[in-house]
Amino acid sequence: MKPEELSALIHAQLLAAVEAGELPAALREELTADRVRVERPRSREHGDWAANVALQFAKKAGMNPREFASVLAARMGAQEGVAQVDIAGPGFLNITLDAAAAGELARTVVEAGEAYGRNDALAGHRVNMEFVSANPTGPLHIGHTRWAALGDAIARLLRASGAQVTAEYYINDAGNQMNVFADSVLARLHGRDVPAGGYPGAYVQELADAVALEHPDVRELTDEAARPVVRGAAYRLQMQDIEDTLAAFDVHFDVFTSEQTLHDSGAIEQAVQRLREQGHIEDREGAVWLKTTDFGDDKDRVLIRANGEPTYFAADAAYYLHKRDRGFEEKVYLLGADHHGYVNRLKAIAAAAGDDPATNIEILIGQLISVNGAKLSKRAGNIIELKDLVQWLGKDALRYDLARYPADSPITIDPELLRSQSNDNPVYYVQYAHARACGAARTAEAFGVDRSAFDASLLTDPTESELLAQLAEFPSVVASAARLREPHRVARHLEVVAGAYHSWYAACRITPAPAEDGAPGEVGDLHRTRLWLNTAAAQVLRNGLDLLGVSAPEKM
Repeated sequence: MKPEELSALIHAQLLAAVEAGELPAALREELTADRVRVERPRSREHGDWAANVALQFAKKAGMNPREFASVLAARMGAQEGVAQVDIAGPGFLNITLDAAAAGELARTVVEAGEAYGRNDALAGHRVNMEFVSANPTGPLHIGHTRWAALGDAIARLLRASGAQVTAEYYINDAGNQMNVFADSVLARLHGRDVPAGGYPGAYVQELADAVALEHPDVRELTDEAARPVVRGAAYRLQMQDIEDTLAAFDVHFDVFTSEQTLHDSGAIEQAVQRLREQGHIEDREGAVWLKTTDFGDDKDRVLIRANGEPTYFAADAAYYLHKRDRGFEEKVYLLGADHHGYVNRLKAIAAAAGDDPATNIEILIGQLISVNGAKLSKRAGNIIELKDLVQWLGKDALRYDLARYPADSPITIDPELLRSQSNDNPVYYVQYAHARACGAARTAEAFGVDRSAFDASLLTDPTESELLAQLAEFPSVVASAARLREPHRVARHLEVVAGAYHSWYAACRITPAPAEDGAPGEVGDLHRTRLWLNTAAAQVLRNGLDLLGVSAPEKM
């Protein structure tokens, strides 16, 4: 029995108690299914699941909570699959399922396969997620690493919970930075030092060499004639490097949107005109201002400078409207630790556009990460490249470690730990549990154990009850992680599942013990049923790791 099924059973018995006059009729409107939930008790001695419905509804019913609880306990105790119901404290219900009801979950998980954990909690939501969005003037580095891992994991969780998600990369390819980038590559083409304020990394020389291969005659052109050729080629090459680096990190975007196209298409001018028609524009000091103070910002923001040039903020406004026009009701921005000042101004854009800043835009700010012992990249200059981190620590270890902490907590990555094959290394601990389960299945097959029979009532060992309970919680963990944008909830739950599996593996045999004379033991339904549970544990570990963009090896 899954927790949502138990919640539904409690809800049905509450309504039945109202119909029978055991609870007041006035309570009927309060008893909506979404308000009835069960959770794991802190101690297994208190049963499999706990419910606080008596404390929720007793006041409305005009009853003492324990009196309310006693009505429900009597009804729940008589339900099929419920072994025991106890009333604790002021009115908590502690529910113990019988072995058959609890164990049936193993078959449910195996039959659902990759779909187990997926849910429809966010069905109907259409979400645009913008993350990473690094400037195309250099390689991805450690500052982009966290949002690449977290952003992709959040997108996976949202999709697993029924949302329609578009992962979008905003290419900051407009403005003077691109001219400086082009001039830096052009300088290296001719063996000159990069200009003041230019990009000094060795990768610029690599780009220059690649541009020269594509355009053999480029050195013969004047700087003025060569600049657009160099700019276009270097830009394309650098973007390809960024996409290749992200692919190696198993991060993929559905859409790449160029800031320059917003300028070239007239989208910025159109955005300013739309905002003006809505009454949110003011002309003063020769410039065009968006009155963001009307929406909680600390000061108004310039959209068009006095010299007629649009600001970066104008592109932000046009880009927001562009997302809105494409039908995205929810727009999620994942920004770095130095972008706190963007929160109010982006929310002001949403409000000026007619959206509700509380529901139509969400801005997540990530804290910085550091890596003990990491070497700065000579190729890229004074930074640590993402591709170097992946090569050094491995994609799985890096993604898992970044996913297992809340976004707003600073992280210091311990390379020695992440490279170690020990239970102290969280990703190894979880992946090893999956590999061990796969190995146990191979061994079972060699002993003639298959899944031709299933008797859930045989799963009576305490470690089996614990493992089943943790597997049962997985779908609700996925749903809450998606709703809260917190992939670390999945990572931490996988570690609990792995611990429960290791304990079960040590206590219970899937294969029969040898007979006294050393002959192979006889395979029984207990072994076959335990193989179902073993397969279910492997499936949940594999599904959870996939949501974090981490592989689930079958051998380690």
